[in-house]
Amino acid sequence: MAKYDKADIERRMNGAVESLKSDLSGLRTGRANTSLLDPVVVEVYGAMMPLNQVATVSAPEPRMLSVQVWDKGNVTAVEKGIAKANLGLNPMIDGQNVRLPLPDLTEERRKELAKLAGEYGEKGKIAIRNVRRDGMEALKDDEKAKEISEDERKRSEDDVQKLTDKYVAETDVAVEKKVQEILSQ
Repeated sequence: MAKYDKADIERRMNGAVESLKSDLSGLRTGRANTSLLDPVVVEVYGAMMPLNQVATVSAPEPRMLSVQVWDKGNVTAVEKGIAKANLGLNPMIDGQNVRLPLPDLTEERRKELAKLAGEYGEKGKIAIRNVRRDGMEALKDDEKAKEISEDERKRSEDDVQKLTDKYVAETDVAVEKKVQEILSQ
């Protein structure tokens, strides 16, 4: 049975790009974005839970995040979880709400974030190239097993390379867009 599966390779490359976009959305720009709090986990009811399972996060103003905690007893736990996440935010308790004003980014911090976005992009490209390598190896194995001809292998290798180029370009566009967003605030 053939090991090469073009649909699987495309799905895995697309997954790498989607993962990158998710990582980039967590990078803080000067504007309030609810996805900024996605990595925050809170210790409630004796277990660690994602913030979005104990509260609602919203952005009522361009430079403010609001966390509406569902259970009044978890407000201080949410505050501690946000502080531990090391996002550079200073939580303020307001009843059952936790307000998070976003301070302006310094030029130095903007450059750090832009560099971090580039590192995320490079990790995404590495993941895409690893999928490419797996696809190429599968094609060579199929050819050795006499399941495909040399011409078919070469044609399929071209297809894999085209997919790789397409998803690497998507990665570059996503990173460039995020860097521009970070630096232009």
